[in-house]
Amino acid sequence: MSFLDVTAVLWGGFQTTLLLFVLTLVFSLPLGLVISFGSMSKFTPLRLFVKVIVWIVRGTPLMLQVIIIYYVPGMLFGAPMAARFNAALIAFSFNYACYFSEIYRGGIESISHSQYEAGQVLGMTRPQVFFRIIFLQVIKRIIPPTANEVITLVKDTALARVIMVVEIIREAEFMMSRGFIWPLFYTGIFYLLFVGLLTIFFGHIEKRLNYFRT
Repeated sequence: MSFLDVTAVLWGGFQTTLLLFVLTLVFSLPLGLVISFGSMSKFTPLRLFVKVIVWIVRGTPLMLQVIIIYYVPGMLFGAPMAARFNAALIAFSFNYACYFSEIYRGGIESISHSQYEAGQVLGMTRPQVFFRIIFLQVIKRIIPPTANEVITLVKDTALARVIMVVEIIREAEFMMSRGFIWPLFYTGIFYLLFVGLLTIFFGHIEKRLNYFRT
């Protein structure tokens, strides 16, 4: 296979990687915020339940979660997950939502309680105080750890191949089975370029939020 042929095949696989990456962020970022509110709830049963779920998800391998979500429905109900990609997306979204929830929680709890009190003195409701005063400060503080998780997600998408989702690494493995080894190393270029773009993007966001200084 020529270099252009290999590039075209790997680009096709990388499009699946990008789709899984983007959809995972679309679902996990807002879900993580909801989970973080549950983990900070004053209702003890809810708070403990959410904390146990987050502990289980963060304490077990993502690969194991992908396998469970794809195969367990078929073992229990005789109806396996219809699409491998969907199973991977569900596993990735919930896994990363739990990680993001801890980042959100840490960011929210790092804000001085006096800022809530000051907002209420001005006649603002708690939701208004949160979204108008607290939220942007939280974003500023969570950008670095969030950026790390997002970059990790780019590389973790390769785990989808464990249930035969044809992403870029899987495409390279197909070519290896035909005697072409170098395409596997070539996949690293795709990851490096994309991670580089994300690094620049998050660095730009951090600079834009520099007016929040402690």
